[in-house]
Amino acid sequence: MNVIIFGATGTLGRHLVTNALQTGHHVTAFARRPDALDISHPSLTRVAGDVLDRDAVAAAIPGHDAVLIALGSGRKGGVRADGTQHVIEAMKQAGLSRLICLSTLGAGDSRPLLNFFWKRIMFGMLLAPAYADHQAQEALVRKSGLDWTIVRPGAFSDGPATGDYRHGFPATAKNLALKISRADVAGFMVRQLQDMSYLRQTPGLSY
Repeated sequence: MNVIIFGATGTLGRHLVTNALQTGHHVTAFARRPDALDISHPSLTRVAGDVLDRDAVAAAIPGHDAVLIALGSGRKGGVRADGTQHVIEAMKQAGLSRLICLSTLGAGDSRPLLNFFWKRIMFGMLLAPAYADHQAQEALVRKSGLDWTIVRPGAFSDGPATGDYRHGFPATAKNLALKISRADVAGFMVRQLQDMSYLRQTPGLSY
């Protein structure tokens, strides 16, 4: 499968690129500085561009079978929603339908899963702009009409892929660690490229 990854040089994006290549996909890494991706592989193509540049996104998407979005913007927010809107527009123009989009546990109807610290301190104050950006991004994806899956992981942790985590749990789930390794998140997102079990759903991920 020919896959394009937006946010390919981010802390999760690098794992997505590696995992997708290892599982046999042809990968286009779209980023402002794709040369920062210290990965060499015959099935890897690098494209320099800004996801906030509508024309650059529109030029990069044709010829692919699916899109992975792993955009980040730190605490400020503002990149995820606007960039995702450009991706959605370009996908429709190119006749492309499969979209896997990274969000966060706590967005939308998963908010009850958060503890006081994450609900009131992190997303309520310190990361409020970024949280609002996630919410706006999800709304755009939901109404896109595409074959989307929104992935909501807990807080990222370092460590290897374990394959031992919970996913697709209800908002009433208990005993969640509210964290998961980037490697496990990447593995889950890449599998969704060909697994339609969570089509137009918002699975959460957590240990």
